[in-house]
Amino acid sequence: MENEQLRGVDDNLLTRREFLWVSSISAAGLMLGCATNPVTGKSQLMLISENQEIQIDQQHSPHQFSSDYGQLQDKSLNNYIHETGKKIAVMTHRPQMPYSFRGVNATYVNAYAFPGGSIAATRGILLTLGSEAELAALLGHELGHVNARHTAEQMSKCQLTNMLVGGAAILAGTQSSALGQLTSQLGMVGAGALLASYSRDNEREADALGLEYMVKSGYGADGFVGLMDMLQRMSKHKSSAIELMFATHPMSNERYQTAVTAVNNQYASVKGLPLHRDRYMDQTANLRSIKGAIEAMQKGEGKMARGKFSEAEPLFKKALKTAPKDYAGLVMMSKCQLAQKKYGEAKRFAEDAKKVNPKEAQAHMIAGFVKVHEKKFDSAYADFVNYDQLLPGNPNTLFFKGLSLEGMNRIEASANDYYRYLQIVNQGDKAKYAYQRLVKWGYIKP
Repeated sequence: MENEQLRGVDDNLLTRREFLWVSSISAAGLMLGCATNPVTGKSQLMLISENQEIQIDQQHSPHQFSSDYGQLQDKSLNNYIHETGKKIAVMTHRPQMPYSFRGVNATYVNAYAFPGGSIAATRGILLTLGSEAELAALLGHELGHVNARHTAEQMSKCQLTNMLVGGAAILAGTQSSALGQLTSQLGMVGAGALLASYSRDNEREADALGLEYMVKSGYGADGFVGLMDMLQRMSKHKSSAIELMFATHPMSNERYQTAVTAVNNQYASVKGLPLHRDRYMDQTANLRSIKGAIEAMQKGEGKMARGKFSEAEPLFKKALKTAPKDYAGLVMMSKCQLAQKKYGEAKRFAEDAKKVNPKEAQAHMIAGFVKVHEKKFDSAYADFVNYDQLLPGNPNTLFFKGLSLEGMNRIEASANDYYRYLQIVNQGDKAKYAYQRLVKWGYIKP
């Protein structure tokens, strides 16, 4: 019968009528959600429009860049990376996208792209490159992911899956371990859910596109071999600084050989194009002068990841001795002190970080968090307001502002922020605390 439940062990299975309705909607979605891939010209499942890719990028990428301690303090090097990327972007299949390129202060080894064209490379990976051509290969690879719409395709598949099971997921990632964590312990929001863990097929396609784009931009194809050699060597080590690189960008002998074969055959005639080694060395001279400090920070973060905070502390101290005004080093040391409940020292390093780079948000959040523990609620509230102005869109800021206002005995204002927080987040310890306060104050009936 039409209303008879489909057979199965689950009492919550769809009725036959509901199943047919969902199937028809899914079919319509498949027809409406197919787009022509800009690279291959073939039909591709795509439920995310180009405008949505750009909007998602603009909303989420600033939070990831802040999680990575912001753009490079070396403005000249940052401009060099941006100009190199823009030179390549005009040679891509989607030159109309609002591409932007930057280095970020993070010391782990990685590069990543958001679906709307925001691309970043960490200081850790910039130190491993030996020429501008290798930088072009790296940026070209990330441009390949954007142009082939790899992240948008993953998001579309996740949407369709959730449609079929009656889910309501709008963005990819929160239900997929492949797309990582969105929040950190201190309430700062990253964008791991949009930094896809690419398949080997994705990586091969991005390699091929990156090689094509860099050669069209006038770089020698040997630059791509140099990048592949570096990745191949690093993939054989187990350093914590490179784990994320190969979790999101899987490396294999087959991938390496495919790239080298393409350079030696398809691009053999352009292997003599320039690599611009000297230019890259000149532009990265300041970065390489603090290589020892960055390596110490890498080791310190590795210790922190394993909960060995007392062992991490001297490594950050060593880094700051070489680079005393390094924003990332100061914030890392602040976090290390905070983890050990050394609130005075944590605040000192966070305040120093704010002075060094006042337009970067993360230190403001940490300073405010510490001041809440010290019951300095007025000053904490000011830090959270500054964080929100620098990096809007983090719902945890509402909670911490509410907590600070509560400490100042400004109950009505606190309740307002707690209520706004609960409209966005309704699970976890913070949500439970905010709800209990609203009940206690009579704003919500239990």
